[in-house]
Amino acid sequence: MSIKFEINAEVRDTKGKGASRRLRHADKVPAIVYGEGKDPLSITLDHNDIWVKLQQEAFHSHILTLAVDGKTDNVIMRDIQYHPYKRRVMHLDFLRIAMDHALQTTVPLHFINEETATGVKLQGGLVSHLISEVEIECMPADLPEYIEVDIGELEIDQSLHLSDIKLPAGVTILHLDEDHDQAMVSIHKPRAVVDPVDEVETPDEEAGESSDDDASED
Repeated sequence: MSIKFEINAEVRDTKGKGASRRLRHADKVPAIVYGEGKDPLSITLDHNDIWVKLQQEAFHSHILTLAVDGKTDNVIMRDIQYHPYKRRVMHLDFLRIAMDHALQTTVPLHFINEETATGVKLQGGLVSHLISEVEIECMPADLPEYIEVDIGELEIDQSLHLSDIKLPAGVTILHLDEDHDQAMVSIHKPRAVVDPVDEVETPDEEAGESSDDDASED
């Protein structure tokens, strides 16, 4: 958590689709911040600034400092809405965080030692990622940027489940029990590729076989 992100925002007085459209035309992003017993606050962000920050994976799983009119809040990102096809952020939701209260959020999984895994290097298998993130609970100071999953010893036709994760101190996985121990990654055999040409007899081959059969009967 050594990286620090600060977001500068302005209070947004106007609401509605028309107002949001005008903001976007001015390269601004409408957003909202809520939580911690305070009223929701509509804000406006600079699009270029927030776009650059969103390209960094760490930004999505860090405690962020949101500065509005000289006051700051610790927040995490709760939701992002992108334009269907343009490189544009349409809306953001932020949740206020109290540093002395546990928080629940989602962090990415980083799978390591894939190329040298037993099932890949020695057994010729392929890696399949079944999930890419996990829901956790922790104190804000313990929030990890990501969680590593070492698959170096995974063999072919084997999987690793959420219960196999070596969690950082102070971090627990939400909704994990015997009935909800989801598989994260597996190594499987490559599917055999069959060339259709090899399975279809050509007319010449069929004709040749018929001639041979006829000859043998004579």
